[in-house]
Amino acid sequence: MKSLLIRLTHGLSEQDIAPDELKYVNDFLAKEYITKKENVYQFNSKYRAGTLGLVQNSTAYLNVIGEYVRDLFIDDVETSKAREGDLIIAQRLLGKRGIPSAKIVEIVGRAQTYSVAYIVSKEGKKSLVDLKTDFPAGVELKEDELNLYSDGDVFKINNQDFTIMQKLGNIKDPLVDEKIVLAQFNKHDEFSDEVLKQAASFKEVDASLYPSRVDLRKLPFCTIDPVTAKDFDDAIYYDEETTTLYVAIADVSEYVTPFGAIDNEAIYRSFSIYLPHRSIPMLPRELSETLCSLQPHVDRLSYVFEMKLDLDSLEVVGSKVYEAIIHSQRRFNYEEIDEFFEGKLSAKNPSEEKIFDYIAKLRVITDALKAKRLKIGYDFRSNELEMFIDENSNITHTTYAHETPSHALIEDCMLLANKEAAKRFSRGIFRIHEPPNQLKIQNLYQELAGIGMFVDIQKSIKETITEIQKQAKEMNLSSEVDTLIIQSQMQARYAPINAGHFGLGFDEYTHFTSPIRRYSDLIVHRLLKAINNNDTMEGSYVLRNIESLCISVSEKEREASTIEVEFMARKFARWADENIGNIFRARITSTEPFLKAELHDELQGARFFITHGNDALLFEDVKVRIDKVDIAKAKIYASVVERVERDN
Repeated sequence: MKSLLIRLTHGLSEQDIAPDELKYVNDFLAKEYITKKENVYQFNSKYRAGTLGLVQNSTAYLNVIGEYVRDLFIDDVETSKAREGDLIIAQRLLGKRGIPSAKIVEIVGRAQTYSVAYIVSKEGKKSLVDLKTDFPAGVELKEDELNLYSDGDVFKINNQDFTIMQKLGNIKDPLVDEKIVLAQFNKHDEFSDEVLKQAASFKEVDASLYPSRVDLRKLPFCTIDPVTAKDFDDAIYYDEETTTLYVAIADVSEYVTPFGAIDNEAIYRSFSIYLPHRSIPMLPRELSETLCSLQPHVDRLSYVFEMKLDLDSLEVVGSKVYEAIIHSQRRFNYEEIDEFFEGKLSAKNPSEEKIFDYIAKLRVITDALKAKRLKIGYDFRSNELEMFIDENSNITHTTYAHETPSHALIEDCMLLANKEAAKRFSRGIFRIHEPPNQLKIQNLYQELAGIGMFVDIQKSIKETITEIQKQAKEMNLSSEVDTLIIQSQMQARYAPINAGHFGLGFDEYTHFTSPIRRYSDLIVHRLLKAINNNDTMEGSYVLRNIESLCISVSEKEREASTIEVEFMARKFARWADENIGNIFRARITSTEPFLKAELHDELQGARFFITHGNDALLFEDVKVRIDKVDIAKAKIYASVVERVERDN
């Protein structure tokens, strides 16, 4: 339902209405919530749709769908029986003085379509409660039905009709964690028979069938990815003689066409999800890990940016993007390329000699590109946590991933291609990151003052943050302070109109380089192909619902991130439950609104709510005792038992 409301907010073409949506569209039209003009349905100016916020004393704010639209005040929620999280259609109260307000005219569903609930027993009586809130799940079950289940049994709930969809397992079983985090957003690994049939219908690449594609198979492309990767989105080649960088990207749009079964599923997923032990792909594995993946020693269809570089100015002085066929000569992982840079890995054959030769020269260029980029953009040193789990789905160890020269080389190659892609259209899918608002910046300064860092305000935010990072480095708090700085920023998102990328310091930016795992990139490919072919009809078709698509993809990105973070939190909670009463080293990471600490021991990364020891200071190193664990909510509660000297 939320997807429909988003599209009706921006304008929904009649031909894009799904069969199961038609009844709602006709109903809304009959009630005059929406209008129809030239076969496009859109909300009447009197009405707004959105999600009801926190209800207090029968009042709430409606979080209205759409950009740059103010929330509406609802002063009589009780009459409508609406609850926090309901999807609402409201009528604006025009002419009323004071803050913009409205009245609820219809509850059309829940913002969160699915949730997870489990059986608990209190005073000998069983009930089904929401996993995160402990409030009743809303499903009507009789006492004899409840008695069929055991304490801790976990279920996926449909919040639209408050029915149990499936039993996921029991909260005591570590294997249920994955099912919980996926169920709350209705994510799943399996693809329908129709999708699998279509994916299986594609044949291996036969170059003779693509005479119009540029044949780049003789160029020594290579891929550089994590050692566990199977979906190789990008390959690179650098021609020193012409100072030309080739960035070849998997040509997913050749296989995934609009409105096909695979495309519909890809829109729904929008992103691949990466858990510590496996991935949940956006595309069927027949495509994501085989036919689209730029594997070595086989012909692959690709969409290539060819960029001529001026080595003095470090600018792209000419670029073109075209459909090609490549034949990657080597698949490297990051560790191998880092070993080569350290002089620990040598070429085993003439092909590797060519690759290592241009990789070494390319590193000089990308290092310079990064140095130039960071004069305007930002270099944040918040590290990414990596978790490893065993066959029983319990933690074995964790580590923090650090950027290495091989990561930096690939990153700046991809950034160049993404920038060049964004220059080619004025309306499409941009990756935007707006500057932070002044309130967030002031809150950041106050937090830093609490650790003895007094900020000398410079002429620009860039200079001020650079000065903050300099002080943080001297205090051995680079990663922690960078995390605070990141939290003070606006969230990057997708938008149909360019607004620049503050964090990177780019005037225009998009996502072009990962169409196997991000739907946004697939749309950009389709748009660029339409532009290259002067196909204005196809271009208009791609852009028809672009505002709604940008909002939807941004939401799906947040869902994927939430799943990945919550899965690790659940694993940490199970580890902590086995260590109640034990003492570990940690660092205070937050004092407002709650005192929190992060595990800095042999195992790293777990987050604790501190219930005793409230005089601890931000970023102070402490020893904490694990007191209590809530497995259902994945929360760990601890007490500070000792302050410790920090290792410098």
